[in-house]
Amino acid sequence: MRTLQPYDLQPGMKLLEAVITPSGQVLAPAGSEITRQLINRMKLYRVASAVVEGEDITLAPVSNTAANAPVPEPPKPRTYINEVKTAKQKVASSDAFHTFQMQYALAMEELKKVFTDIVDYGKEIEPDTLLDCVADLFRSRNTITELFDMLNNTRTINDSVYAHSVNVALIARMIGRWLKMDTHDLKILTLAGLLHDIGKVKVPEEILNKSGSLTDEEFALIKNHPRYGYDILKYQSIDPRIKKAALMHHERCDGSGYPSHLTEDNIDAFAMIIAIADVYDAMTAARSYRAPLCAFQVIGNFEKDGYQKYNTRYLLTFLKQIAATYQSNRVVLNDGRGCNIVMLNQNDLSRPIVQFDDNSCLDLSTNRDLYIKAII
Repeated sequence: MRTLQPYDLQPGMKLLEAVITPSGQVLAPAGSEITRQLINRMKLYRVASAVVEGEDITLAPVSNTAANAPVPEPPKPRTYINEVKTAKQKVASSDAFHTFQMQYALAMEELKKVFTDIVDYGKEIEPDTLLDCVADLFRSRNTITELFDMLNNTRTINDSVYAHSVNVALIARMIGRWLKMDTHDLKILTLAGLLHDIGKVKVPEEILNKSGSLTDEEFALIKNHPRYGYDILKYQSIDPRIKKAALMHHERCDGSGYPSHLTEDNIDAFAMIIAIADVYDAMTAARSYRAPLCAFQVIGNFEKDGYQKYNTRYLLTFLKQIAATYQSNRVVLNDGRGCNIVMLNQNDLSRPIVQFDDNSCLDLSTNRDLYIKAII
C-alpha cells in the first residue's frame, strides 16, 4: 500500500482505506476508485493523504557494473480516460463550477456592503441592486439540480451571516420554483432570504462565532436577532413579506418558535418557506461540535418532527425534491459500505432502497439500524 498526498493521487487508483475529513465526514469508502472530483474535494476539505493500492517504489541496489546505467522511471498508475462520473461530479469538476465559486465570493462581498449601507448609514434598499448580488448564481444554471450540486460544494465556506444568507436565498428561491411561484414572488422570496438574518449584525461577532457552548445570556441575545432585523427593515420601502420573514423565520407552526411563539395561522407564508431553507442550510453546514449532515440525514430530522413545526405543503414539496435530486447517486451508509440509490420510499424519504456493488439491494425503511451517512 501507499500513502499519498492529494497532489500525488491519480484517477483510477483504488482506496484501501476510507477518505475522511478532519471533521469526520466520509468523502469516499474503502474500495472506491480515485476520481478527479474526489481529489478536488480532498483539497477543499484539507485531507492530508489517502491510502491506496500499490507498493512504495524503491530502487534496487546498483551493481558496480551497472553504476552508470540509466535508472528506469517508475511505472505510472493506471488511469481511466472515460471514467464514469455522476452528474454531481461532472458539475463539481467543470469550468462552470469554478465560475460559480468566484460569483459566490463576489455575492458575499456585495451583500456585506449592502448590509453595512443599510445598518450603518441608513441607506434605502434598492431591490434590483440587491438581487443583482445573487443573480449570476442562478441565472446561468441549466437546472435546479445543477445549482444545488454547486451550492453543496461551497460548504468549505464557514460564515454565519453572509454565506448563510446567500445560501438561504438560493434555497428559498428553489422552493418557490417548486411551488410554481410567479416571477414577482420569486424576487420577493429571494430578497427575503438575503435579508432574513440582517439582525445578526447587531449581535457581537464573538458570540456568533463562538466555538463552545453558548451561555443562557448569549443564546438569549442571539434569539433577539429577528426583532433586530425587523427594526432595521421596518421603515424601508420594501414588500412587507420581506420584513415579516426577518421577524418570523424562527417561529414554528406549533408555537414552539421565537421571538413571539406564533402558531401557523399567524406566521407569514414567506417566513415559513425561509424557515425551512434556514434550517436546511444550518444542518448541512459544519459546526464546531459536529460534521455537516448529509441531505438524507437532514430529511430524516425533518421527517421526525418537522410536520408539526413547519407548513406541511412547503416542507413535503421541499423534501421530495431534495430526495429526488439524489436519485441514482452514490452514497455511504453508517457501516461504511458504499452503494447507489435505486428507488425512493415516498413515505420514508430519508430511507431509500439502495444497491450494493454485488447487485444486492437493501430497503433502508425496513432496516432502521442503517442510514445514509454521506453522499459522494
